[in-house]
Amino acid sequence: MPDRPDYVTLTRGQIAALDRVNAGEPGLSVLAQFVRLAQDSLGALGAGFAEYSSGHARIISATGVCEPALGRRVANTGDLSSVNNAFAGRIEGGELRQMLGARCEMNGVVVGSLHVYFGAGPDPGPEHHAVMELIAGHLGRLYGRQAGLPVHPEPAPDQARRQEDRDLWVAVTSHELRTPVTVIKGYADTLTNHWDTLGEPGRREAVRVIGTRAGELARLLDRLLSATTDDGSAGTSPSGPFDLAEALREAAGELPGALRQRVRFGELPPGLPKAYGNRDSVVTILTELATNAERNSEPGTPIEVCAGTDDDTLRFRVSDRGIGIAPEHVEQAFERYWRAGENGRQAGAGLGLYLVRRLVERQNGWVSLRPRDGGGTVAEVRLPRA
Repeated sequence: MPDRPDYVTLTRGQIAALDRVNAGEPGLSVLAQFVRLAQDSLGALGAGFAEYSSGHARIISATGVCEPALGRRVANTGDLSSVNNAFAGRIEGGELRQMLGARCEMNGVVVGSLHVYFGAGPDPGPEHHAVMELIAGHLGRLYGRQAGLPVHPEPAPDQARRQEDRDLWVAVTSHELRTPVTVIKGYADTLTNHWDTLGEPGRREAVRVIGTRAGELARLLDRLLSATTDDGSAGTSPSGPFDLAEALREAAGELPGALRQRVRFGELPPGLPKAYGNRDSVVTILTELATNAERNSEPGTPIEVCAGTDDDTLRFRVSDRGIGIAPEHVEQAFERYWRAGENGRQAGAGLGLYLVRRLVERQNGWVSLRPRDGGGTVAEVRLPRA
């Protein structure tokens, strides 16, 4: 860590970022620029910003060694040390004493906090604290504009929470039913329209597939109905240790045919420790992330899946070489019913990524999106180690 901040970088960076603010550019993109400025001007190894809602924070921007914390939800937002811990815990060999945080206020209300991570060296001095407070002040004023920032809603009361659980159950059910119903309908239409040209072997094969899928559908309905609680909310199958690489390969095998052919497995290291969570959810999570990648990339281009681990989490990534995602949309994309069709994407229902975040967070994990170097998007899911 330098003895003094780089004031030339700080001054130039402020001017560039404030010019964008005055031009009315989207807030999250400018926020990320201020986070990068904190890292660069202080000579830090990483930086990040946590946005606060009632009772929790979510890390919505991160750079350098802090990037693995992107998307994580953190409790106890009144205490900077809890968010410092969230960042330090994601850094290999990270130490809490090397984290520095500053609250960001808007009209006297704390809306978030800025954090930087320094390497080995002397403790930050008064000048470093002053730079943090300066940039944190800019971020607080940025929140005063409200433009293009996530600003997560307050937690719902019990009745609203139960409604959200019912919505989640409906979304999961719709996803689970989609594949067998589509296959059954497709083969039934084939029999209806091409009965004579199929021949006896073709007809027998179509009937066999319909029967197999109908059996799957019956078992699926039994499982979904047994998972529903008395109040109609979504029950969850038991959590436990599971082999993530094996679960990903099985989930890929259940993807629709054309999508399955585009999936390419990259690094899946042998001997990965087991993840802890709901193995069944991996099918839904991978399907939604792969479908999102398919929707936003050219036909035939690969969708890459890889996995890895660190001290206390396992991760897997779904990457494409498509049109990418704007920095200001990396959090909005997880909002229910949010669609970006007007920005060049094919609009979906706006539920897929919302569903993914809900499922992952129920397993004490987190999920994030980011632009991919060279074009495209990376979706990263992190789950606890068993």
